[in-house]
Amino acid sequence: MRDFHNYKVWSRGHQFALSIYKKTRGFPKEELFGLTSQIRRASMSIPFNIAEGCGRRSDAEFAHFLNIAAGSASEVEEELLLAYDIEFLDKESYQHLDKEVKEIKAMISKLIDSIN
Repeated sequence: MRDFHNYKVWSRGHQFALSIYKKTRGFPKEELFGLTSQIRRASMSIPFNIAEGCGRRSDAEFAHFLNIAAGSASEVEEELLLAYDIEFLDKESYQHLDKEVKEIKAMISKLIDSIN
């Protein structure tokens, strides 16, 4: 089994989820069970699935959970765009978070390629 702490992509995903939590504190209270909850869950899913994949025995299982993490990252991309379009995020925040999630997706993709 692998130690997820040894993966830079897990660390970046963890820090990204923390950033999402901090940024969404400013979302409207009526969105707590809507977009706020959804974007938080999706962002947490990135490091959670990387960590879970590390606990699996085979490369195929690890790659499967990395694919789920990549899907969650894509979901976050859309949620960030929606949050920007409805003016929950300013342009600078949106661009920073969007860049970060795209870099995480690229890292996940490279890790999957190295496993396969």
